[in-house]
Amino acid sequence: MTPPFALQQPAAMQPAPAPAHAAVRAQYAWSYEAADANGSGTLSLLMEPASGRLVLEIHSYGERLALLSGDAAAGYRLQLPKERKDLNSASLAELPLPFLPEVKSVDALLRALERGDGPGLTVLKSEGGTPVKLRYKSLDEKGEAVLLWLTRKRWETP
Repeated sequence: MTPPFALQQPAAMQPAPAPAHAAVRAQYAWSYEAADANGSGTLSLLMEPASGRLVLEIHSYGERLALLSGDAAAGYRLQLPKERKDLNSASLAELPLPFLPEVKSVDALLRALERGDGPGLTVLKSEGGTPVKLRYKSLDEKGEAVLLWLTRKRWETP
């Protein structure tokens, strides 16, 4: 005999679906090659796709080359100390990220790093289905080739 009613967990007690990524902390070693320059260093990121929050730092030989911080609600600020530039924008898409793929959102940047999705990006090595080594090929303002290699050193999600 079946009971006249089925026991159900109250709606408030049912687990909520987990967000795709609440936050991701990542660090990459980078090397850069262009016709008139080359270099290497570290790229550190904090990405929160839900809020659009991004903190991005690029260092080379102990010197900060770029700091990008902000979120989708308040806007973004890009500081380039060597170039004496301090840029503000309501949208991430309007800022020239130094030698990184053009992205319109934090979610797009996360997809680029997590899947290798994006123009000019090539996955050179993967582990567990996620890119560990990426190459980005683009053109500089003079139309000359620029190559960037990113090697993942750290990837943390809560």
